[in-house]
Amino acid sequence: MVGRAAAKKHRELAAERVREPRRAGMAELPEFDRLIHERIRLGIVSALAINDSLSFNDLKRLLKTSDGNLSVHARKLEEGGYIACSKFFRGRLPHTEYKLTAAGRKAIEQYVEQMEELIRMTRED
Repeated sequence: MVGRAAAKKHRELAAERVREPRRAGMAELPEFDRLIHERIRLGIVSALAINDSLSFNDLKRLLKTSDGNLSVHARKLEEGGYIACSKFFRGRLPHTEYKLTAAGRKAIEQYVEQMEELIRMTRED
């Protein structure tokens, strides 16, 4: 449990550093979309940005994550309007398919632009 608490504190401190200017007189660093900045959610959105759709199992294999972890992160993205989920049966087997929405596509494009800006800023030093 101590490891989880330490990891959470580390993530919180890292998030604060992303939002704060690096030093006086410098432009402020971009504030990343917290909904997709997390590794698994960024992976989901990125994978869907280059594929028309992906199944739950495709995403699970691609991201090397558990059912529960993928389910929680996919639900957050769905609630945020970034992905759409459709559930249906193929024969007698349930199947879940995900697609990126227009809002999700815009969010990932903006995220990439912000990341590129951050890289440019660090190279200018």
